[in-house]
Amino acid sequence: MLVVTPNQKQGSATECRHVLARFLDTVAVRSSLPALRWQLDGTRRQMSWDEYAARVARAATGFVSLGVRRGDRIGLLLRNRPEFHVADLGALFAGAVPVSFYNTSPPERLAYLVGHCRAAVVVVDDPGGLDRLEAIRPQLPELRHVVVVDEAPPESVAFDELQRATPMDLDAAAAKFGLWDLATVIYTSGTTGPPKGAMITHANVASAVDGALRALGHHVHGYEMISALPMAHVAERVASHYLHVSEGTCVTTCPDVTLLPRYLATVRPRGFFAVPRLWEKAADLIWAMADLDPAGRERFERALEVGARVAAAKQKDPDPELAPGFEDAEKLLGEVRALIGLDRCRVAVTTAAPISVDVLRFFRSIGVPLSELYGLSEATGPVTWDPVHPVPGDVGRPLPGTAVRISDDGEILVRGPTVFAGYLDDPRATAAVLDEDGWLHTGDLGLLENGRLRVAGREKELLVTAGGENVAPSGIESLLRMHPLVSEALVAGDRRPYLVALVTLDPQARGEFLASQERKAAADGSGPKSAQDELVRRELSRWITEINARVPRMEQVKRFAVLERDWDADSDELTPTMKVKRQAVLEKFSEEIDRLYR
Repeated sequence: MLVVTPNQKQGSATECRHVLARFLDTVAVRSSLPALRWQLDGTRRQMSWDEYAARVARAATGFVSLGVRRGDRIGLLLRNRPEFHVADLGALFAGAVPVSFYNTSPPERLAYLVGHCRAAVVVVDDPGGLDRLEAIRPQLPELRHVVVVDEAPPESVAFDELQRATPMDLDAAAAKFGLWDLATVIYTSGTTGPPKGAMITHANVASAVDGALRALGHHVHGYEMISALPMAHVAERVASHYLHVSEGTCVTTCPDVTLLPRYLATVRPRGFFAVPRLWEKAADLIWAMADLDPAGRERFERALEVGARVAAAKQKDPDPELAPGFEDAEKLLGEVRALIGLDRCRVAVTTAAPISVDVLRFFRSIGVPLSELYGLSEATGPVTWDPVHPVPGDVGRPLPGTAVRISDDGEILVRGPTVFAGYLDDPRATAAVLDEDGWLHTGDLGLLENGRLRVAGREKELLVTAGGENVAPSGIESLLRMHPLVSEALVAGDRRPYLVALVTLDPQARGEFLASQERKAAADGSGPKSAQDELVRRELSRWITEINARVPRMEQVKRFAVLERDWDADSDELTPTMKVKRQAVLEKFSEEIDRLYR
């Protein structure tokens, strides 16, 4: 148990072990069992904990041989693959601080990140990433070496060359580390300006892992997990790296999130984490499959009703009396879970952005134990979570050891051992979010009811209409995205008489929708009577009318515009984890928004 009181900013934690010590403990216990799995040329391969430790020991010596000194930063521009885990731990054992960058970062963003953390070495694998890095190399005087995982050009260092170094004595290296040494720097998503580097200590990491396990109520030794989202994001880093090295989970690395359905079907993980947009797309896929057979959809809807009653009963009793017809319903729902690869899932988590209550209830109704977690980079990930008795609409209770309160103006404040050490080389920004009493000012608005947190939205994103009504746009945007046609949505209306929305379309869903409309028209014998764009607008208008009937008047969307193209991750419009860059979008599409008010 972690011996750090919630109001400590620094101090001692005599029973807490840092990341490297936890890794060595896990290696000793897990020994030859699988640690990492990956798919290469269609063949699933795996690495034992013994081999894992040996590779880390060689990587650590290899980094030292490149002149890496204690406190240096080593950048990781890597996809989700075993080498990330080896390089991250190898950098730590070498005395350096690993810093992961989003693999899709454009050159100017990459130049800022590598330069800001003053990386001495960057490890890269993707040829496109290497090209971007080489293009900005003249701007990075402190970058001494580029290490390439796959085919290394002559002017770089091959990762395989590091792996031929003499193994480091890991026990001796770990003994030099303390809890307050840096474990990593996590850069914020940059939705409101240049990314800031959140300094995360070993104590922060240990606290986050321990708090999450105590909230969960059981250990996850040997759990199969998938790592698919960027390791530069704090949630993926904690879930599939720090929890992995501390608890001995088996991580299968998925290098491209578009391959995730295939990996889910193969791995059938016991624990699975994803951002809301992926859960929404999975729900859309299930309903699309149900629509292929009208009779099958009717059976599915009946089974879903039974599943919803069971899920509601489990909120009060973990072993409730099962509803009539449960066995038949469970058989069908079990087939659905198996179809999406979540039939063995015991822990399912959504975080990083708000999720629709309807989506969360849907997955719990089909038997996937989905729960919502609230966290942020500056708190090393998780802040509140209730995976055992989640309540749709809130984000659970504070993790053990973490204190949460609401300020007089409604802002969520957090204090505890997971709160970061400050922003790298930015004392002014640090002082703006960390007060003298150790409270982290999150910038999020929320309510505490019976010890449970409900997030109302970002303080900077709150809309104040011309009528003086405060509106949090994120909830409305989640409802808009629940329609299969809608890929992304942004609600505007600050100091305006009513709300409007910008919508982008999912290209595949659009094609399927139009095909279904053609089949329907052919069956009626009337033929299409409207242009394709008009059919889409009519369907979206119907959906918005349905949403408006469910929300208060001030939250109703009166007009909308469909944009010409969808938004890509890590672009002008979205962060790498698919959060909307609100201010950037408002500025970029200001003319489209103005037209909606004419």
